[in-house]
Amino acid sequence: MADAPLLSLDALSVTYATGRGPLAALQDVSLAIPKGGAMGLVGESGSGKSSVVLAILGLLGEGARVTAAAARFDGHDLFAEAPALRGRRIGVVFQDPSAALNPALTVGSQVAEPLVLHRGMSQEDAAARAVSLLSEVGLPRAEAVARAYPHQLSGGMKQRAVIAGALACEPDLLLLDEPTTALDVTVEAQILDLLEGLRKSRGLSLLLVSHNLGIVDRLCDDLTVLYAGRVVEQGPAEALLGVPSHPYTRGLLGALPRADRGRIGRLVPIPGGLPDLTQPDPGCNFRARCAFAEPACAAPQVLAPVRSGADASRLARCHKAGENLIWPVPDEAVRRHRGEGDILLAAEGLSRSFALGGLLGRLSFRNGIPRLAPQAEVRAVDGVTLSVRAGEVLGLVGESGCGKTTLGRLVLRLIASDSGTLRFAGELVPDKPGAAFRRRAQIVFQNPDSSLNPRKTVAEIIRRPVTLFGIARGAEADAEVDRLLELVRLSPAYRGRYPHQLSGGEKQRIGIARALASRPDFLVCDEAVSALDVSVQAAVLNLLDDLRDRLGVAYLFISHDIGVIAHVADRIAVMYRGKVVEEGPARAVLAPPYHPYTEALLSAVPLVGSSGRAAARIRLAGDVSSAAGAGGCPFAHRCPRRIGPVCDTVVPPVLEPKKGHRIACHLPLETLAAVPPALGWA
Repeated sequence: MADAPLLSLDALSVTYATGRGPLAALQDVSLAIPKGGAMGLVGESGSGKSSVVLAILGLLGEGARVTAAAARFDGHDLFAEAPALRGRRIGVVFQDPSAALNPALTVGSQVAEPLVLHRGMSQEDAAARAVSLLSEVGLPRAEAVARAYPHQLSGGMKQRAVIAGALACEPDLLLLDEPTTALDVTVEAQILDLLEGLRKSRGLSLLLVSHNLGIVDRLCDDLTVLYAGRVVEQGPAEALLGVPSHPYTRGLLGALPRADRGRIGRLVPIPGGLPDLTQPDPGCNFRARCAFAEPACAAPQVLAPVRSGADASRLARCHKAGENLIWPVPDEAVRRHRGEGDILLAAEGLSRSFALGGLLGRLSFRNGIPRLAPQAEVRAVDGVTLSVRAGEVLGLVGESGCGKTTLGRLVLRLIASDSGTLRFAGELVPDKPGAAFRRRAQIVFQNPDSSLNPRKTVAEIIRRPVTLFGIARGAEADAEVDRLLELVRLSPAYRGRYPHQLSGGEKQRIGIARALASRPDFLVCDEAVSALDVSVQAAVLNLLDDLRDRLGVAYLFISHDIGVIAHVADRIAVMYRGKVVEEGPARAVLAPPYHPYTEALLSAVPLVGSSGRAAARIRLAGDVSSAAGAGGCPFAHRCPRRIGPVCDTVVPPVLEPKKGHRIACHLPLETLAAVPPALGWA
């Protein structure tokens, strides 16, 4: 690497004009990325991470005031030349590929566009190069993908297409703003492999914004921790995440659910919220939330080398940096529940298929005569049998497209099943259940922005199920709204607010309060914490845990985050192509013997630190939608441990290593038990 950094920001500050006065989004932020280097940028929502990315791109708009002592990119004045550098030498990949891609244009035309704009290539040459780029980022059948529209691609394929477009002009620096948040663990691992490969083959430099500390640890050389617009800690990623010096970094790690540790007790979220950035604190702006605050924290804190470290590259903005600070764990760390009640929900042989394509997709012509091809179908859920006990958490994991969400809706009878039966509290549930079942079984959706009515206040949102199910009316209903707000740890002051006036964690708490308004016994949580910061996620997981203890609520917890599932679940069910391939107690499923698909999922989990990693990552070819045989094991077409034609043609037997732990596989238990543990668990 050259001595001079590729990107250097010195004392970058960004101020936004607001109705309450100037808001200091960034205050004297400095960082440097060498050629071929990778810098991670972490912190809670509102800390200023995206403002850094947009400032580098010159896309903050007229409402922002940007100042810096210096901002250089490979010897160029970054702010003066940002329009010329953007897209040509600096590429960007945003969090949501569905929003980044134009739904009205083919994928190939969007990848080719920067080649025409910045390189002056002809449309024909740019189109040919776009196909080559799509192939380079690992997309199969690149020519077909180039002709496709975004809605015809999976989430992982869309994100790869966005990366291909960002790489089109062979940039020197790639900015990644939460590029894997919405992706399942195997696709996430594929994207990380791709980025690591590009660093080696192209000498590409990276700035990675993420709240997933495992991803940062895996991909980045250095790490910058932002809090409320200020850099609070900076240094080599491995050392910083191993022994953090600033209390805020310690708090982030304390709130992190760890797949390699499982149910370690209660998570420790950072209390409170970000300070008011319209009134910058001259002292430590974290002290109101810090467990180690003292009067000296009111004085200005300088970003300086950590006293106890010999390496001057370790910097922290705290006068206590270098001391042995241990983030406090609450007294209620030991869980009280065990999920050993009677069976509450029992599904047997549930199946559901969906038709693929519409009328035009089936229309063909033979000798000028129109004909309809047979209707193609996909079996989203295929003969699933499972049960959930009162007060139990059943975790449901698997790649996108495996049928998790469909199963969640089937057990709530939000959609009808093609076959199978569903019993709740011992009674058969029809396809169109009555109000009694609806009251007792509810759902918390992934995205509160789309599930909460933006035109209703918090009180109106929560009050509706209270009155709809006849729980209370009039003044009693108002009191019930206040009780529910208190239950999710929000004050009555939130009653008159609208969803847009709430943070992401607050909106999710309102979604939980609404689901609890009917006083249910069973909740389906469909990716309920996937988009939340690590501290807010910890608070919501603790809340769900408390509600389970206080109210005896059972959960079907759907998530692609294995760390969350390992922390919250009593039992885990692993789905693949509509079937449950493994089910059992959480600790049994997370350690050998396990199904080869479970092994592949666990091997793809990005962990903080490498001490818990005992096995190499398993790279699966294709995806869930890849063509598979009509019979046999649904995973046979991708299985790295496939033993022959028997896997394709014969339904695998159900093996039972211990009571309650079931694995559907042709491999003998002795072979499965000999597999190295993917998470370091024996």
